[in-house]
Amino acid sequence: MAQDIRKMMQQGPTKGEQLPKGHEARFEEKLKEAFSDKKEKKPFLFWIKIAAVIVVFLGLGYWFVNLDDGTEGPEIADDTIENTEVPGITLGDISPELKKVEDFYLNGIQLQLASLEEDSDNKELIDGYKKRLAELDAEYKRLGEQMNEVGPTEATINALIDNLKLRLELLFKLKNKLKELKQLENEQFTESIT
Repeated sequence: MAQDIRKMMQQGPTKGEQLPKGHEARFEEKLKEAFSDKKEKKPFLFWIKIAAVIVVFLGLGYWFVNLDDGTEGPEIADDTIENTEVPGITLGDISPELKKVEDFYLNGIQLQLASLEEDSDNKELIDGYKKRLAELDAEYKRLGEQMNEVGPTEATINALIDNLKLRLELLFKLKNKLKELKQLENEQFTESIT
């Protein structure tokens, strides 16, 4: 059964092999159908390409707008919480990612402190939280000094980040407590009216 292909090629095609009748016409018909569909789809593909380019430009624009240019957000001063900058090695000196994490938490803390609405009803509650925040700030500075003396270790870096997280969580808890107090006052006010 096995035949040598070289011998078959030398002999040439056999005379009995011919294309069926109408093969050429059917082939031309299929070509026309294939090319006519392509022309109808081109405008649709054109608009998809334009939409893709627009999405890419919007993505690049968003990325350029949100690039960290090294500037921090607005400074919000508070007389109870001191500046948490520690001279020497900081998280930003270790890696840019850690600097971003530190800046994120510090800006969040400052933003939450600035948004507190202090009045005579909640002053005692806010003062208690601020006292705890001041203790955490002192601990953060102590950890920074330890990192400068011993060098950066994973435990120290994690402790610094956990300290920042805890301060931000405390501020969120304070905000929730203030909301609860306000709702309680509103409920008591509406009950006294009815």
